[in-house]
Amino acid sequence: MRLLLADDQELVRDTIAAFLRTSPDLVVDTASDLQGAICAVREKGPYDLVLLDFMMPGMNGLNGIAQMRAEQGSKPVAILSGLSQRYVAEQALAMGAQGFLSKTMSTKSLIAAIRFMVAGEIYAPILMAPAANTVETRGPTGAALTPRETEVLRLLCAGQSNKEIARELQLQEMTVKLHVKALFRKIEARNRTHAAMIARENGLV
Repeated sequence: MRLLLADDQELVRDTIAAFLRTSPDLVVDTASDLQGAICAVREKGPYDLVLLDFMMPGMNGLNGIAQMRAEQGSKPVAILSGLSQRYVAEQALAMGAQGFLSKTMSTKSLIAAIRFMVAGEIYAPILMAPAANTVETRGPTGAALTPRETEVLRLLCAGQSNKEIARELQLQEMTVKLHVKALFRKIEARNRTHAAMIARENGLV
């Protein structure tokens, strides 16, 4: 599996790359800015995954995602950040990022996340976590549902599609998909109909 890690902080970049290289099937190239990362992709062909630092030179906010996606073709691009901001993660996914990862993740978790994204899955755990200063609802399994997840569940029970839910809650459709996926896992639902049945039986909506 070929990865490209782009980060302007040399110590951070080299440390993360060294950790990733402990996995025998991971080949990791590095770059110090967006332009260097683009040159690497053009020289060596699309990588299985490109990890871009959110704050490095050339990114221009999150606009660098679009530039890298144009170079990567169908191969995924993800954001690696030292910041844990939900709105940034939502925006990154809306712009086509495959994931939003924290630099503070353990090596084991980071490698697992990489495999997850290379397999085609979206990885953004910050969007699954409860927002600060919110009251949670408990599902039938005891798992906590955030207020946003409860809103999504209510609209799901009303028969709305992800696109309709996104429009009503003023979210990106990809963000709604993540919430629905989290809901299914938390309440052990097999599909939308099953989720609605569980919600009504347990007074969640």
